[in-house]
Amino acid sequence: MKTGSSAKTPTKADAVTVFFTGNTLGALKPCGCTGGQLGGLSRRSTIFNRVSEDKRLIIDTGSLVEGRSEQDEIKFNIILQAFRLLGYDLVSLSEEDIETGKNVGLLDDTGSLFNIISSKQSSGVNIPAKFTRNLLLRGEPVLVTIAAFDAKTTPIEQISQLFASGVNPVQVDSKSMVNILILNHCDDTIIDFITKRVPVVDCIVRPSESDEPRVASSLNNRPLVVSVGRFGRYVGGLQITESPAYKGKPRLSFLTIPVTEELEEDASLVQLYKGYQQIVGERNLLEKYQRFVLPDNLEYSGSESCKACHEYEYEKWSQKAHAHAYATLERVGSELDPECVSCHVVGMEYESGFVSEQKSSHMKNVGCENCHGPGSEHIRTAGDTALTEPKSGCIDCHTPDHSGEYAGNEGVFLEKIVHWREPSSDGSVK
Repeated sequence: MKTGSSAKTPTKADAVTVFFTGNTLGALKPCGCTGGQLGGLSRRSTIFNRVSEDKRLIIDTGSLVEGRSEQDEIKFNIILQAFRLLGYDLVSLSEEDIETGKNVGLLDDTGSLFNIISSKQSSGVNIPAKFTRNLLLRGEPVLVTIAAFDAKTTPIEQISQLFASGVNPVQVDSKSMVNILILNHCDDTIIDFITKRVPVVDCIVRPSESDEPRVASSLNNRPLVVSVGRFGRYVGGLQITESPAYKGKPRLSFLTIPVTEELEEDASLVQLYKGYQQIVGERNLLEKYQRFVLPDNLEYSGSESCKACHEYEYEKWSQKAHAHAYATLERVGSELDPECVSCHVVGMEYESGFVSEQKSSHMKNVGCENCHGPGSEHIRTAGDTALTEPKSGCIDCHTPDHSGEYAGNEGVFLEKIVHWREPSSDGSVK
């Protein structure tokens, strides 16, 4: 099995696996606007359950949400509940995680759900910096220690002390130990120092620079340097196997496991997400969304206002998928989630744009003014005033996150929305 490649989780009796996730950044599940999207908390259990509980650890490296908004705080709570349902053993909280947890009053209860560590200590909060657990490898115990360290605020010379002091009350052979360091704020210089000067470290988990987990070191040398990816699109698997070749210590390899839409969803996690949708609706986040005034006293008017002068274009548009974009959210229960709605309506970022179905139903769907700009002055002057910004381009919504098939297939997508008259060979319009 190739180290670092996409692969199924190993289930061999002579291996134990440390699963890593992290940098979820509020991505509870893929948006679902197109097929083939990776990720989703509800699909992780299928991967974890391929390994029996006595031969695995499940660890998250932190950065649960992206910001401090009300919606981020709701997500923070949902993610903590998801970790409990998924059987996480350990979560390494970032400084931002600690502050968010304190804001929503959840930090005191977190330790009852799973073990927590952090490289940051906060006033009034006592969080350890490391965690240990024994796992069985071929019937013999292997002590796995995971420590969190912030290389920006703490001298890196203290890493050795972190592992050496009180590792475990039970004396164990050093050959039966695997020490994992979760690093925050590091660069190649720090990695190089640890590699040369801190031999006690077997594996370094460094901050992620891409969505996919990476192996950033030689596979045959200690420490093995990896990252865990972002947005929950992959699960990293640190596989520990017996290997007399490396001074008798266990061999480490790393697997990248995609969280594909073919994986079975956990029913309890599906229900948890529905609960999240309900909370978002009850908090009325859609109407609380921050909106700005359009420049030059412009306003959105709605696609129906364009029909009088552009009847052909309007009728053609009304038969296209953009004209029914809001219904796709209703089918999956996301019509009250501002993160989803913004790409399915007209002008949600502005005061005259979409607010809610009850208050501005004429702004539902991807309409004329998304692409052509707010129409109030153009309509008032019977077309004498040109349409101006703000105008949306295709890639504002058809991003890799929401529309992974768009890049490289722009022409195919454009054909799906043609609603204008095409010039014929003699220059006339047909």
